[in-house]
Amino acid sequence: MARHLITSALPYINGIKHLGNMVGSMLPADVYARYLRQRGHDVLYICATDEHGTPAELAAKAAGLPVAEFCARQHDAQKAVYDGFGLAFDYFGRTSSRQNIEITQHFARRLKENGFIEERATRQVYSLADGRFLPDRYIVGTCPYCGYEAARGDQCENCTRVLDPTDLLDARSAVSGSTDLEVRETKHLFLLQSKLESEVEAFVEEHGTEWPTLASSIARKWLTEGLLDRSITRDLEWGVPVPADVWPELAAEGKVFYVWFDAPIGYIGATKEWADAAGEGEERDWRSWWYEADESVRYTEFMAKDNVPFHTVMFPATQLGTREPWKKVDYVKAFNWLTYYGGKFSTSQNRGIFADAALELLPADYWRYFLMAGAPESDDASFSWELFSSVVNKDLADTLGNFVNRVLSFSRKRFGDQVPAGHEAGEAERRLGDEIARLLGEYEQHTEALQFRKAAFALRALWSAGNSYLEEKAPWREIKTDPDAAALTLRTAMNLIHLYAVVSEPFIPFTSEAMRAVFTPAGGAEEEPGGERWVSAEQARALDAIPAGTPFTVPPVLFAKITDEDLDSYRERFGGQEG
Repeated sequence: MARHLITSALPYINGIKHLGNMVGSMLPADVYARYLRQRGHDVLYICATDEHGTPAELAAKAAGLPVAEFCARQHDAQKAVYDGFGLAFDYFGRTSSRQNIEITQHFARRLKENGFIEERATRQVYSLADGRFLPDRYIVGTCPYCGYEAARGDQCENCTRVLDPTDLLDARSAVSGSTDLEVRETKHLFLLQSKLESEVEAFVEEHGTEWPTLASSIARKWLTEGLLDRSITRDLEWGVPVPADVWPELAAEGKVFYVWFDAPIGYIGATKEWADAAGEGEERDWRSWWYEADESVRYTEFMAKDNVPFHTVMFPATQLGTREPWKKVDYVKAFNWLTYYGGKFSTSQNRGIFADAALELLPADYWRYFLMAGAPESDDASFSWELFSSVVNKDLADTLGNFVNRVLSFSRKRFGDQVPAGHEAGEAERRLGDEIARLLGEYEQHTEALQFRKAAFALRALWSAGNSYLEEKAPWREIKTDPDAAALTLRTAMNLIHLYAVVSEPFIPFTSEAMRAVFTPAGGAEEEPGGERWVSAEQARALDAIPAGTPFTVPPVLFAKITDEDLDSYRERFGGQEG
């Protein structure tokens, strides 16, 4: 079995993430990690909060907290939301950790030794009122291209043009609002990407043919335009310090590394955090995943399209420049945007739903399934409450939930609290078994190819096959003339429920647990009939994992339907429009 290293783009520290952030990185990574674990692979899923950079300092200032305390609180708040969504990270670390600081500084030292970091004099905006140089996002002003009056010093949010702070018109400090600014000379470190361009290009050519078009095209666009040497330090109070043993003058001035230099290294830092957090008597080797990793390690990254250049170009350049055997990404799964009725999610404008609010409304599996079934893989996708309620009601409530409830309720009413025996399997059951095995193969194929919309479609088809079988056999009619025929139908349907519990777990883990518990005796899961981690094609075809005589319980309704009244309240609270 392969060893699978999985990372998802690090969520930024300045607030709870919206559903677009969830479906663009962490949630699909979790679905894939869960699936691989079920199939018996050795999986390490690593994530962390991205805690450095200008927005963290500005958000802490707005909250009236020291930045370290702000980040610690936000890390805990975000982790609680991800736990609520069932994201099964092996470790959820922090880029402000001791481990990440040490490894980031190690990378910088190695790059310097190999001639890929250079100290350069630059001209930068200085605020007389604040008594400091202002990093790009500490400066706001009018975009010279589109006239947007709240453009940042690194990029205009309105027209998406990349900017330099000196490009802005009517520039002002984001800290004090002062316009008393001047351009002064200072020194910063630059990563000499231009010297690594051919190596990065070779890396992309070797691996990019396997990547989805979205990821490979973005990487190649950057390479076609040519890699520029990039400043990798900033004038901030919060960040990974420039090591004083290498650059004493810059360290004395309080320079820290640019967030996009240390954040990808944070995957490695968080893995070392995971290793250092091992319990007594347990050994975790982080180096076998990242440093001189053998060919059995396959590294997959999940991210939205705006993160692709940094992970496919800048981070590989950083790794290559160390001249050390760091594990580089094998597969980049990139996603387009999830919009809210075609527009951006916005807290200030009461538009869109964020992850914590989503969990207040409905259980996690409603959101997990909906988001993955419509994941923005080939194009941007638009969230609407009307579409959400339609998918939940049709797929989850009617197709899966109703099947489970009516099978178990009817069987208990007619045959008691044990799986009935009835006839041996017949032609209808053999046809059903063949269909289930075929659909399971499609589901496996699409999940392994990281085609999540297709995987969700195949999963829904598995659920639908059970309903078709039930309608064909109609045990409510069979019971009147041939109770043993009805018992066979219900026994077969209960085996479908067990199969659904197993194979649906990557997408809807909480509901899968509830379905597994239907057949779990008081002694616990270790005594669960058919307690396998996955279902083979042969097992799926046989549909006999749950034998006659097995006790069962009827769970509460798995999925409640969303009503028109619910929709009205959601639109009123979160914004939207009538369908």
